[in-house]
Amino acid sequence: MTYFLEKCHSYYDDTTVEKIILGMQKRYTSFRVNPLKDKGEALEEIKKHNLKIRKAGIYENAYILENAKEEDLESLDCYREGGIYLQSLSSMMPPLKMDLIPGHAVLDMAAAPGGKTTEMAALSMNKVSITACELNKIRANRLKFNVDMQGASSVFVMNTDARRLDDFFSFDEILLDAPCSGSGTRSYTEEGLKGLGEELVAKSVKSQETLLKQAYKHLKKNGTMVYSTCSIFKCENEELVLKALKGKKYEIIPISFNDDNLELLPSTIDGALTIMPNAYYEGFFMIKIKKLDN
Repeated sequence: MTYFLEKCHSYYDDTTVEKIILGMQKRYTSFRVNPLKDKGEALEEIKKHNLKIRKAGIYENAYILENAKEEDLESLDCYREGGIYLQSLSSMMPPLKMDLIPGHAVLDMAAAPGGKTTEMAALSMNKVSITACELNKIRANRLKFNVDMQGASSVFVMNTDARRLDDFFSFDEILLDAPCSGSGTRSYTEEGLKGLGEELVAKSVKSQETLLKQAYKHLKKNGTMVYSTCSIFKCENEELVLKALKGKKYEIIPISFNDDNLELLPSTIDGALTIMPNAYYEGFFMIKIKKLDN
């Protein structure tokens, strides 16, 4: 707990740190309806089982479950058949800021278990070609299972390290939801903060920098990239972006969402978004970058 507090206090004032701690609590379960599979039956089935839901402000297909848990949705046909996908609201946000222009080639660099990958397929109604990379074989198999379950036929899964993609690969759009310390998703308990220390953060930063540099290399000129983490530490976010892209020509495309339940943390890059953890949202960071050089 000491490391987490010291790290937070190095980035935020005392009042903000207190709010962060208060927000590190149990969150509402959220899910999205999958238009590739669902034709209106999912919400009917959910309501039939007396599960109380309401729309989330960020996305027309995003819902909050108010009176039940994940297991209650997992027992329903609409879940087993791919009509809905359990996903945190914060995790739904990066795909919503992708352009997903029909015909575009899209790379998801760290795709498993597939929530964001299949969301992009659903948002584009399978009209963009998505290459989804996952290094770990077991996680890649899980990714493939979810892709098939969700009807995401535009997704090609590669069991490979995105940091070592061949140079001839180039993409119009890239999503890099980078492996991170998870500082924005943890609970404020000894158990919840277990393992969060200098070693994990340093390892995360090293991997993130390599991935971001690689992403930029594979992005076409005038292409766009969304970089995100589930961390609230600036060394994994703003500081990392500025370091990894030093000397490159790029533009920050401002990101914003309209939801009364969404609280933001101060960011040191105009246009970037850092989400305060609360009962609805995990702590999260997002930035959208347009590549201006070759």
